[in-house]
Amino acid sequence: MPINRYLWFVLIAIFVGLPIGNAADLVTSPPEPAGEEKGIWGAIAFSRADGRHGFFWGADKRKEAEDAALEHCGNAKGRACSVVKVFRNHRHWDDDDGTGFPYEHCAALSVGNVRAETPFWGAASATTRREAEQQAMSLCGGEGKQCKIREWVCT
Repeated sequence: MPINRYLWFVLIAIFVGLPIGNAADLVTSPPEPAGEEKGIWGAIAFSRADGRHGFFWGADKRKEAEDAALEHCGNAKGRACSVVKVFRNHRHWDDDDGTGFPYEHCAALSVGNVRAETPFWGAASATTRREAEQQAMSLCGGEGKQCKIREWVCT
C-alpha cells in the first residue's frame, strides 16, 4: 500500500525528532502528575502578546513553580502570560513517581523579533543547558528568525 510523501515526511520527522509546525502549536504542558510529586520543579511563562517572560526554579511542587513563573511574567508587565514549559530535577537519585514525567534538569526560552505581530519563540527542556538552548532555538526558528536565548534555568 503506497504512502503519500507528506506522511513519509511526518514519519521521518517523528523518528528523527524534528519539530513539526510552529512552537505555538506546542503550548500544552505535559499532564500534571497524580499523587506525590517528587523532584525539584521549575517553569517558564511567556506572553506571546508582548514577548515578556518570567521563570522560577527550586519549587517543591509543580503548581508552585507554575504560579511563581506566571507571577514573575506579570511583574515584567506581560499582558497575556501562560506557562510554556515545566521541568523538574531529581531530588534523590531514586526518585520515581511512576508518572512518566521526565527529569530534565534545564529549560530555555528563545524569542525572535518581538516587534513582529506574532513573535517567534520556542521553549524546551533537556538534561543539559546546551541541549535545552539548542532545542529552544530550533523551535523558535533559529537565527533566520532573529531568535536569541532570552532565558535559561537549571534546577
